[in-house]
Amino acid sequence: MAKKIDAALELLKRVPIFSGLSEEEFAFITPRLVARRLQAGELIFSEGDACGGLYVIERGHVRIFKTSAGGREQVLTVDGPGTSIAELPVFDGGNYPASAQAVNECNLYFFSSHDFQELCLKHPQVALKVLRVLGGRLRHLVDVIEDLSFRTVRHRLIALLVRMAKSEGTRDKNAVTMLLAANNGEIASQIGTVRELVSRNLSRLQVEGLIELENRRLQIPSLERLEAELETSEG
Repeated sequence: MAKKIDAALELLKRVPIFSGLSEEEFAFITPRLVARRLQAGELIFSEGDACGGLYVIERGHVRIFKTSAGGREQVLTVDGPGTSIAELPVFDGGNYPASAQAVNECNLYFFSSHDFQELCLKHPQVALKVLRVLGGRLRHLVDVIEDLSFRTVRHRLIALLVRMAKSEGTRDKNAVTMLLAANNGEIASQIGTVRELVSRNLSRLQVEGLIELENRRLQIPSLERLEAELETSEG
């Protein structure tokens, strides 16, 4: 039990809304955390559900997405270990504004709305941290809207590959190798298009020598050259 509490404490210290709290404040949080394990594809909550609390990701990745009336999905973000999700409805008391689903096998910690609000009343600096996190998320959503409104599918795809290369890839000088966890349909939902256009643009990038793709293993011979394409593919 002590090891689990220590592991949860080390995780919370990396989470932006909890980092920098005192030992007394962490002592309030850790006994109230509820561990959850999810399989790949399992829903954590659905858009419109009453908000029971927020989650902290210990292991795995979680996709946050909206679904249209026609069933088309738009991924807003994919979050990984050390991040929190669903801060907004916990903070404002509303329902979950989007759905959350495990991309792969995940370990999460759940912290109830009631306990979080009590924490904020006792320690107001936590609320200020939440506002900073929500500000960052708002800026990200503005970027998403800008991309969908003004950028081509090619530009959005290259931008996604560059971000993934920098965060998940293995560097060898200017070359990067990584494993694509998402299939073309999932990539399409992240950049606001359809699977066919993702497949077509990946094929073009291969023909141009900008990427090499075999199964899900992707190699970028020159990250610098791929980044330069963002300027020519803009618009």
